[in-house]
Amino acid sequence: MRKPLLVGGLAVALFVSGCANMTDTQRRTATGAGVGALAGAVIGSATGGKAGTGAVIGAGVGALGTYIWSQQMEKQKQEMQAATQGTGVSVTQTADNQLKLDIPSDISFATGRSDIQANFRPILDRFADGLRNNPNAEVRIVGHTDSTGSDAINNPLSLDRATSTRNYLTSQGVSGARIHVEGRGSREPIATNDTADGRSRNRRVEIFVGERQG
Repeated sequence: MRKPLLVGGLAVALFVSGCANMTDTQRRTATGAGVGALAGAVIGSATGGKAGTGAVIGAGVGALGTYIWSQQMEKQKQEMQAATQGTGVSVTQTADNQLKLDIPSDISFATGRSDIQANFRPILDRFADGLRNNPNAEVRIVGHTDSTGSDAINNPLSLDRATSTRNYLTSQGVSGARIHVEGRGSREPIATNDTADGRSRNRRVEIFVGERQG
């Protein structure tokens, strides 16, 4: 088993060493290909194939399995950064080429509630514009709570917040079939729940947008 792992590891090393002069987007795609190469090497050996062949196949799978960062995605990122400037909303590009909006509770929802606040609507209006202009995009909305209260309260509340966000987007002409919602309750804090500020940061909605190769 050591030989195929070495071959796969070498493939990953070659990908990573070749990333030095790449753009962020190219580097992410290359990394996905490298991880695929390692998986391919292991799979090739386990199925009786050649490790090198498995690594090459795995590299292709790794590259194809990632999202792409198109001009439309970059445009939407810039538009959302402009629309949310000074609001506390974080707009970033993830390692796997998804657009991520991290929306804190003082923008999105009041404590213990799932109805969208007035200052959240303009952000969602602009976001819906970008989605209508990119029909290939997939959307995932994840609701979170702080640790106050029990899971019996927090789990459905987090899902209700994600669902309310989806419902607002569909009211603005975005197909609900493109939007997946999840509720994580208090299971994934990004700050301590021991302070009011930390709990406020944990009460949030995260929106992810990914575009696959057409």
